[in-house]
Amino acid sequence: MAPSTTVPSASAIEVPETLLKKRKQNEKAREERLVAASAARKASKAKRKVIFKRAESYVKEYLNKEKEEIRLKRAARTAGDFYVPAQSKVYFVVRIRGINEIAPKPRKILQLLRLLQINNGVFVRATRATQQMLRLVEPYITYGEPNLKTVRELIYKRGYGKVDKQRIPLSNNNVIEANLGKFDILCVEDLVHEIITAGPNFKQASNFLWPFKLSNPTGGWRTRKFKHYVQGGDFGDRETNINKLIRQMN
Repeated sequence: MAPSTTVPSASAIEVPETLLKKRKQNEKAREERLVAASAARKASKAKRKVIFKRAESYVKEYLNKEKEEIRLKRAARTAGDFYVPAQSKVYFVVRIRGINEIAPKPRKILQLLRLLQINNGVFVRATRATQQMLRLVEPYITYGEPNLKTVRELIYKRGYGKVDKQRIPLSNNNVIEANLGKFDILCVEDLVHEIITAGPNFKQASNFLWPFKLSNPTGGWRTRKFKHYVQGGDFGDRETNINKLIRQMN
């Protein structure tokens, strides 16, 4: 008896060889992707643990340093002496003046400091050489000793990294690890610690950070902006008072 239909069933149709190969390749690729994703999740979890442990150790270090300073101040007071804190290892330098009538030497120093625009700010290691450079460009800048809170706020709020000569926001730790991982700087807290302590890789960390683009200070500059800070102006060394200015500009 003849079949009731001429349409072949699904089991009777032979699948082309190319389609079978493609299916196998897709399945293999999917399995590989799943394995890679699982490995990435495990690596990320392990890395997070390392980052948390480091952050905890940094917090302990900062607290111990603070307690030690308080102890030394009290000991000096009871002995009837004065406690002189250690000189800061880092300066934060902000450009406050434009390009008009700048002599070639100060112009070159401002280029070396990467202060190309008004209200640009950078971290600089406090050495004898940098202090001499800062004195030469003092009428165009203001600088001082930033504290931990200031450094952290600047990097978290206005931190951008230099990646392939481009200004990339520090939106996650992967940007930092990709560029500074070889210097054992894996996250934002590592970067903050390296800057505030002026660690062995301070130069690389500071150069990685794009110059901070700050706003004009809340309430404006002083009336006599182009006089020295101690004369009622704005330029020059303002020591720890730089922290107040940065809060107004950040």
